[in-house]
Amino acid sequence: MAAYAATEDRSGRGGSSVKEVDESLAWLERKGTQRNRDGMAHFGIVAKKAFGVSMDSIHILAKKLGRDHELALALWDTEWYEARLLAAFVDEPARVTPAQMNRWARDFDNWGICDTLCFKLFDKTPHAWSRIDQWSKRREEFVKRAAFALLASVALHDKEAATEPFTKSFALIERESTDDRNFVKKGVSWALRSVGHRNAVLNREATRVAKRLAASDDATARWIGKDALKDITRPSIIARVNRDS
Repeated sequence: MAAYAATEDRSGRGGSSVKEVDESLAWLERKGTQRNRDGMAHFGIVAKKAFGVSMDSIHILAKKLGRDHELALALWDTEWYEARLLAAFVDEPARVTPAQMNRWARDFDNWGICDTLCFKLFDKTPHAWSRIDQWSKRREEFVKRAAFALLASVALHDKEAATEPFTKSFALIERESTDDRNFVKKGVSWALRSVGHRNAVLNREATRVAKRLAASDDATARWIGKDALKDITRPSIIARVNRDS
């Protein structure tokens, strides 16, 4: 197992974080299996350093560790896939900065780490909307996916958010709907579907957007539009958004 000491000098963090990180890595290594590593490959999750640990096990360790911003930063610096997943559950959303979000997003190298960070941490920070706008313009595949994974996560989790920011987000969705990279187009579809689930107003607008995309001359936009339409026009979704509005 790679020692954490190599990271200590670079991060400037030491003391208890070093001990906790070493103990966490040792725990993760014991829980890792070849079967789980094979499963990651099967689902298209490619990571340079991975133990092969189930998400259930990561949840168990996260509960033991509790919230600790410095520990989360140190875990991220190890570059181990599971340690970075763990950081999503350990970090303190209120202490996460835009600079940290940008730095971590640049490290995203698969959809698993991208989606987990967006779904479990970044959407709870006060900087989510600014990152959505900024990352949607980036070229890197998993940074751009993060914009839409984060939009989907905010749409699903922030029950108090106003409708207006989501209405404005349709412009980002349409603008990036022709990016044919697999993980980007799936992220765009996820965002469109999730926004369409929020309420009747957004469902109607999401449906209009999806229909425009479905009629596009661009193959990727058509796929996104049709994929979203199948979901947001389901009778159960229509009934729920009308009931909740």
